[in-house]
Amino acid sequence: MLYYSIVFLLIALVAGLFGFVGIAGVATGIAKILFFVFLIAFVVSLIIGRRPRV
Repeated sequence: MLYYSIVFLLIALVAGLFGFVGIAGVATGIAKILFFVFLIAFVVSLIIGRRPRV
């Protein structure tokens, strides 16, 4: 998921460089959403992994 976030960020940078502002904005929004979903999944996996086995 972090990979896709980085890919969309690169797409946004390239689109912004070439002047496609609409595409750059959409790609940036998708990259932000994917990054935050990755962070939430990472924190949840850390919490679940540290839970003692019963």
